[in-house]
Amino acid sequence: QVQLVESGGGLVQAGGSLRLSCAASARTFSRYVMGWFRQAPGKEREFVAAISWSGGRTYYADSVKGRFTIFRDNAKNTVYLQMNSLKPEDTAVYYCAAVSDWSLYSDSRAYDYWGQGTQVTVSS
Repeated sequence: QVQLVESGGGLVQAGGSLRLSCAASARTFSRYVMGWFRQAPGKEREFVAAISWSGGRTYYADSVKGRFTIFRDNAKNTVYLQMNSLKPEDTAVYYCAAVSDWSLYSDSRAYDYWGQGTQVTVSS
């Protein structure tokens, strides 16, 4: 069982930055691929970014590539999402999630564990 707790969301103006954190309870944190997803009102949950067990591989949705950076600190059981140049269309609830199979990193249905989400609101 892995418990995930996100933090760092908030209200920011367009062009600003936020850093989201996701703390995991499991001592086996380094065995999991970690992903960030988001869900805006009235829309389906979508993939944002994922990072491999060691952090050596990362993938991003085209909509955030070049603006967002995912990284992890396995010693602290924490994964981060640095979000720069934020746009109003980035407004959503952001979720972190854990999966053991790297090949399924962009498929939300494959993830085994989810956090409760943190709200990010970008004003224009």
